[in-house]
Amino acid sequence: MSLPFTPLYIDGQWRPSSTGATFDVRNPTSGEVVGTAAAASAQDCVAAVEAASQAFKTWEHSPLSVRRDILIKASDILAQRREQVAKAAREETSITEDWLPVNFEWPIDQLRDMAAATMRLKGETGQSIMPGGQVFTQKRAIGVVLSIVPWNAPVILTLRAVAVPILCGNTVVLKTSEMSPRIQAIIVEVLAEAGLPAGVLNCISTTKEDGPARITEIIAHPRVRKINFTGSDQVGRIIAQEAGKHLKPCVFELGGKAPVVVLNDADIPRAARAITSSALLHSGQICMSTERVIVQRGAADELIDHLCALFKRVKAGDPYVERAAHIGAMFNEGSTDNAIAMLQDAIKRGAKLLVGDLTKEGAIMQPHLLVDVKPGIRLWDRETFAPVVVVATVDTVDEAVDLANESDYSLVASVWTRDVYKAFDVSRRIRAGTNNINGPTVHVESMMENGGQGGSTGYGVFMIDDWTQTRMIVLHPEQEPPYPIIPKL
Repeated sequence: MSLPFTPLYIDGQWRPSSTGATFDVRNPTSGEVVGTAAAASAQDCVAAVEAASQAFKTWEHSPLSVRRDILIKASDILAQRREQVAKAAREETSITEDWLPVNFEWPIDQLRDMAAATMRLKGETGQSIMPGGQVFTQKRAIGVVLSIVPWNAPVILTLRAVAVPILCGNTVVLKTSEMSPRIQAIIVEVLAEAGLPAGVLNCISTTKEDGPARITEIIAHPRVRKINFTGSDQVGRIIAQEAGKHLKPCVFELGGKAPVVVLNDADIPRAARAITSSALLHSGQICMSTERVIVQRGAADELIDHLCALFKRVKAGDPYVERAAHIGAMFNEGSTDNAIAMLQDAIKRGAKLLVGDLTKEGAIMQPHLLVDVKPGIRLWDRETFAPVVVVATVDTVDEAVDLANESDYSLVASVWTRDVYKAFDVSRRIRAGTNNINGPTVHVESMMENGGQGGSTGYGVFMIDDWTQTRMIVLHPEQEPPYPIIPKL
């Protein structure tokens, strides 16, 4: 039985690489080759950008109703592709049955919400400072956008990276993850089937080794106007440097180290369940995953007891082989190596391990829970992207807020208390794009501004304002005014 092959999609045509080069795609749990994909050349990337640039000339002026209807139709088509998406996701990312519905069903609604956002593409009008003059502002598309997407939520994050830019009248070159090109190509298929014109969305895949060179070349192309990237802050910094050479703006979501603040009066059992779910879902490989818990001393013992009990019940493994497995593999074996190295470093520096055994089986590691981890230790300072949580105990609310903000990440947080006024007070003091009150950190409100507040999380919110430019048109009054200099001539 032949392996599935994922080609490039350029100017409305599926095609192999111009060099014929391909690469293998492996299942992260078994290491088995589950497909091959075209490895784009520099020539292919130029072709993708030029196709997008040509398509922009007409797409920018397309009626909003046309763009809206394409996204609505895409939602209907995607709903019919569940088994195709699920099969590709299981093979390419070892997705679990708990994570699959989130990554498939929510995007179906997300497309419809995006379609409704056409109502936000409105301008304003007002009086000029000149008597009889008028001023008009319009939201206009930017141009060609480079979208670089990760593997960990391949449907959600691919749609976020391409659908709103396209809705706003931009055209896109999508660079898929080398881990999940087939899943992300399915999204391209869906949008094309929904009626998206040739060239509006182009899709390329590259080997891990060639990725940096191809991305650098695309960023440098004069037709590319903006870049969006979801991934690690290390790679984000490199992309920002390349974009900075050409004064091109970026939108970034680069990771998180989500803090959960639990106050003395919180519903401890419920908080523990939410923490466990947000920490361990998808083996902690979500940018919103809970990684730090800061609890007031009066609630600490009860919360830690609940967390220990829950963490011990969650088992990692191959969910399609081991029926008892709740969570699956991590990105690759290097990811588990890095997480365990961070754990070992923390323990050497005084941390206490409550749950976990500091071992791994390939790309699989069990949940770990620690206490006595402090700022300055890598396990506190850096995103683990692993099923790992650290718990810190404080005496006062002010100490909890200070410790929550003791991080360079700023994506999302959560506060647990029965006092709603206190909850709002604490939430507004925590530096995070989204603060959840009495809820998990893994939560997104559709088509709301959900993004980082700078630092290692990046900036931008992947919304209308990020994919449009405001342009002003000034209508001067019919009666000619006196122009400077002219009367002296």
